[in-house]
Amino acid sequence: MRIDRIELRHIKMDLVSPFVTSMGTEYDEEHIIVRIDAEGITGWGESVAEGTPFYSYETVPTAWHILKDFLIPSVIGKNLKGVEDAIRACERVRGHMMAKAGLEAALWDAFAKGHGISLSAMLGGVREKVPVGVSIGIQESEARLIKKVEGYLAEGYKRIKIKISPGFDIQFVQALRREFPDLPLQVDANSSYTLNDTDLFKKMDDYNLILIEQPLGYEDIFDHSKLQRELITPICLDESIHSLDDARAAIELDSCRVINIKPGRVGGFTESKMIHDYCASMSIPVWHGGMLESGIGRAGNVALASLPNFTLPGDISASKRYYKQDIVEPEFTINPDGTMDVPHKPGIGVEVDMKMLDFVTVRSEAFKA
Repeated sequence: MRIDRIELRHIKMDLVSPFVTSMGTEYDEEHIIVRIDAEGITGWGESVAEGTPFYSYETVPTAWHILKDFLIPSVIGKNLKGVEDAIRACERVRGHMMAKAGLEAALWDAFAKGHGISLSAMLGGVREKVPVGVSIGIQESEARLIKKVEGYLAEGYKRIKIKISPGFDIQFVQALRREFPDLPLQVDANSSYTLNDTDLFKKMDDYNLILIEQPLGYEDIFDHSKLQRELITPICLDESIHSLDDARAAIELDSCRVINIKPGRVGGFTESKMIHDYCASMSIPVWHGGMLESGIGRAGNVALASLPNFTLPGDISASKRYYKQDIVEPEFTINPDGTMDVPHKPGIGVEVDMKMLDFVTVRSEAFKA
């Protein structure tokens, strides 16, 4: 497949409500949409680098730079037999996983369309529906959190994740357990604690949590192994896992008993599949995280989450959870049983709403062979 043209779009989409985590408050989401045109086929991808360097060192400007000056020149005009050819062409670039993942996603979409199959099938997915949950930002009070949870349960979500940070943690877990004794519940700390908070997490063992996500440093693996030894509740690593090698180290050290896979964080679907397969071989469950993607990125997430070892509900919420109007048709919705349908049409399985995409585009740039 000859890569004839690649277009980058910096998009900015307003959130339906502020999203509060230990890293700050988000009112909108900025990402990069990658479009690849190859022999009459169009592939779409999304780089989830954000406007700020608070989750990752990558930002929209850095990802744009890496894509424009290094990744795109490595593949534009080339005849690629598969995604692996592009990965080899770009392997000299170290890090910058979110930039790589955006380009790789568009290539996966294009190749799946070229084969006339869904992205799920191309990746090796086995499910027609995937279980999904919802992530709730830090709330100002227990009553407000309970009200939020009630609303999401009414919409069909079966698993709830709440963000926590120092001072906004155990009391919220206790309140939810009193109100919803059997609710599948997990917490996400986004690296806001240290080993000095071990006693706090020991208290959480009493509340039947599915997992505690990334309690310690955002690149740490070793200290998490110390904390996991003290807990009954499984630790899940997110920010610390950037590659298959990181996953192997974390599992061999018993730093976690669950892994969150985000294609953007690990460089794309190819590395995600390798981590998925390794975790399956080690009987470590995985689940799919979220980066407040538009429908383009969300379509890829759903396809990846259809692989067999994604056994826990992912953070792949409905389009309306974050945005009044998505940039794809049809938008993603939740079924009454707490699942989301896996698109079955070729590629990502949804159509890009070009009018809406134009509306949210801040800038664009095209590159031709």
